[in-house]
Amino acid sequence: MSWPDQRPLRILVIRYRFIGDTILAIPTLRNLRLAFPNAVIDVLAEPVSGDTLAHCPYKNDLLYYGPRLKGERKRTAAFPTSLLGAANFLRARHYDRCYILRRSFSSAILPLLAGIPHRVGFSTEGRNWLLQRSTPYADKHEVECFLDVLRADGIPITDTRNENWTDPATDARVEAELPAGKRTRVFICAKSVFDLKDWAPERFAEVITWLIRDRNAEVHFCDSPGNASYYAAILAGVPADLRPHCHDSSAKLGIRESGSLMRRMNLCFGIDTGFIHIAASFHVPVIGLYGPLEPWRWHPWDTRHTILRPTDVSGPRPLLRLTVAEAQTALDTHLPKS
Repeated sequence: MSWPDQRPLRILVIRYRFIGDTILAIPTLRNLRLAFPNAVIDVLAEPVSGDTLAHCPYKNDLLYYGPRLKGERKRTAAFPTSLLGAANFLRARHYDRCYILRRSFSSAILPLLAGIPHRVGFSTEGRNWLLQRSTPYADKHEVECFLDVLRADGIPITDTRNENWTDPATDARVEAELPAGKRTRVFICAKSVFDLKDWAPERFAEVITWLIRDRNAEVHFCDSPGNASYYAAILAGVPADLRPHCHDSSAKLGIRESGSLMRRMNLCFGIDTGFIHIAASFHVPVIGLYGPLEPWRWHPWDTRHTILRPTDVSGPRPLLRLTVAEAQTALDTHLPKS
């Protein structure tokens, strides 16, 4: 086959769940678009995480599928929440090809039930018989694993850089609300959806106090409103006279608007969550705190970064072995020199 393929194919990319992994799919979407410039390329994603691709120019439609978690009761939603519901929804769109950037068995069953004739994905969980072409889930960075799905179909990989996009109207609104002055803007992402990946509110408070008082920084948050109590606990540990330099946009900006704030940051510091990958997609330097998960697979892609990880990652909360002093040392390598 010669590339680019000029046929007006209809292509589906499946990548639901997790903000960080969805961001890491951007290089795959770019190379897919380069290979099929005239195709309709739709992405099946999950609400919230899928919103990170709202402004991605390599896709056509962003479709939502919110599979129920184990033990969860049936819920009402404006998008499919069951496997059969999603299959029927996709069948009506008549796709020619599907690239599956998930490893679960159900994510390979879905395009089969939807009648998509050409299906490519990972050879995990005994899924080979469900796929026309497959690739192992190799010991490499997640971006390269996603690109391997395209390579398995003979698609050339020509551009692996990271990038992201924002809405100009949101950019203007965020810019107007940023504090005046020349303080270094540091974005803090302090809470993971998995408690075992967390550090500690009092240590974040100590780092934030030092950043504001000793390093002329202003601190920004923009997280799920459901984590409000966690950030309140952090702010309670920051001296009252320094709290005006802490700015929380969680109630003002959703995930699809958060990039307009992130791209104006000088540095991102925090837990291995989707937000550090959003920062990296805008080439904001990152200091990531990694506990149980392997940083070689999920480190920030294509941007300057520092990984903080304890030597011993055993036990329920390995990040607690990281000290505030270690965090300050790492931050100082990225902060402007006074």
